[in-house]
Amino acid sequence: MSLPRLALTAGEPAGIGPELVARLAASDLPADLVAIADPALLAQAARAAGIELSLRSYDGAPVTARARGELRVVATTLSAAATPGRLDPRNAPYVLATLARAADGAGSGEFAAIVTAPVHKGVINDAGIPFTGHTEFFAARAGRDVVMMLTAPGGARNGGDLRVALATTHLPLAAVPAAITRAGLVQTLRILCDDLIAHFRIAAPRIAVLGLNPHAGEGGHLGREEIDVIAPAIGQLRAAGFDVQGPIPADTAFVPTQLQRYDAVLAMYHDQGLPVLKHAGFGHAVNVTLGLPYLRTSVDHGTALDLAGTGRADPGSLFAAARLALALARS
Repeated sequence: MSLPRLALTAGEPAGIGPELVARLAASDLPADLVAIADPALLAQAARAAGIELSLRSYDGAPVTARARGELRVVATTLSAAATPGRLDPRNAPYVLATLARAADGAGSGEFAAIVTAPVHKGVINDAGIPFTGHTEFFAARAGRDVVMMLTAPGGARNGGDLRVALATTHLPLAAVPAAITRAGLVQTLRILCDDLIAHFRIAAPRIAVLGLNPHAGEGGHLGREEIDVIAPAIGQLRAAGFDVQGPIPADTAFVPTQLQRYDAVLAMYHDQGLPVLKHAGFGHAVNVTLGLPYLRTSVDHGTALDLAGTGRADPGSLFAAARLALALARS
């Protein structure tokens, strides 16, 4: 039996991504690891971290075993030499080229899943390329509506993982209320429920939906989004047979006794739900993109430019992302 093939993107070349990929290659993860990156960059990161890395050119052939330190590479050349910790907009097209290659390969079935190291959104935009994040990039390339969900060990129903999905992703806070619509929430909740069933093998997911405003709007006294938008969307899903509860005030939804009732929480915006999840499991949490025609997982952190090139980057989240991608691919 051939090993499941995971596409690895190393992210921002000046960040810790190349080291994380090298550390993953040095593990005994039973997967065919294929990095889409500049081989010289990976070798440089491995040397700085004291990792023995054996790089091989990727030829598309299946493999039945992988030795520690062995990594196949789809060679993608940097536009400019990378210096750890020093961003260079000239390498923005390189970063996007690695993501595009991974997406195309996963979409065709060449890769069982994509696992991404962190990118730096700011430097890509500084290069004149509009970019809001991995999630939005893969959604646009696939032509799909998607949902960002992060998962961390423990804390949810039946002792399962804590899962927090987002109704909106990388938006300014002032733009969030207008971005929350009944149709959008219905679609998000359907994707969330469908993928929890299909990929996470949860037969009947229970979802907690947070309110947007303090105290879930306090009956309209602190905002009407709950009454006019969120509650009607919940009602539509419940009428269709989905176990969706809310709107629930965000300040009490993450109390342990509440979390034990649910398989996932849908937050209305990025910083409503993710600070709680990252407090619970930072460094071991995984970002999963739901709704794509392929599997994609990622780390729960940024490029950590201050650690780049030091050999001290913590690979925990990338390891967790790879293990989850492998488990989902096998299922």
